[in-house]
Amino acid sequence: MVDKKVLLRLPRVVVDEDTGRRIVLNDLEEYFIPVNKDFHGNGFVVKQDLLEKNGFFSVGKDSFAVFPGSFNDFFGNIKRKAQIITPKDLGSIVAYTGIGKDFVVMDAGSGSGSSACFLSRFAGKVFSFDVNEENLSVARKNASFLGLNNVFFEEKDVYVEGLFEEGFCDVFLLDVPEPWRAVGTAKKVLKQGGFFVVYAPHISQVQEVVKVLPKNFVVQKTIEVIEREWNVSEKSLRPATKDFGHTGFLCFIRKVF
Repeated sequence: MVDKKVLLRLPRVVVDEDTGRRIVLNDLEEYFIPVNKDFHGNGFVVKQDLLEKNGFFSVGKDSFAVFPGSFNDFFGNIKRKAQIITPKDLGSIVAYTGIGKDFVVMDAGSGSGSSACFLSRFAGKVFSFDVNEENLSVARKNASFLGLNNVFFEEKDVYVEGLFEEGFCDVFLLDVPEPWRAVGTAKKVLKQGGFFVVYAPHISQVQEVVKVLPKNFVVQKTIEVIEREWNVSEKSLRPATKDFGHTGFLCFIRKVF
């Protein structure tokens, strides 16, 4: 990964001498920044020598903390060309398929490579396919940005089952406009006991997949993962105004023989 760190500008609160009221001058601010130069923020400057050290420090009346970024910090800053499968949905995929270091995962289509990159943190290998070379170029750059060496991108049409090796993967994640057209590929590439996971924005797309499933596939569950963020402070306890809510449907299907 490139050399970047998390910089937090901590909340600054003053008390009005006449009224005794607490006045918040700034809320918590988070930045993900390179450390090879000074950082110019909104009304402040942090010198490079302070960014190179981890810990807590003050600049003028502002207080800061700096520390190395985690994978999630880097993942949140990858380049995106289109809508991605969100972490809450990807987490469910890992949880319900049990992806581990002995797993080979197939991902189609690649898009910006976010799903393949995320799952490569858990799997032994991830092979990701897309028909758009521009998408694949972005996906490869994202994998390089994240420092991953077990994810591989290739231009192939997932609707054409003859292009793929037989029985090579444990999990097949499908995120394409017409997922029912890739059922034949799922049947070919999955090992016995493997998971066929369909992600779709519309439940009717999932239904079309179920209609054409072969007899050796069984539907285990179809879910949507709803997330609601809350604001919690000393004087406030309420749902956040933004609503993540629905992002897509996940259908978990198993190849049983």
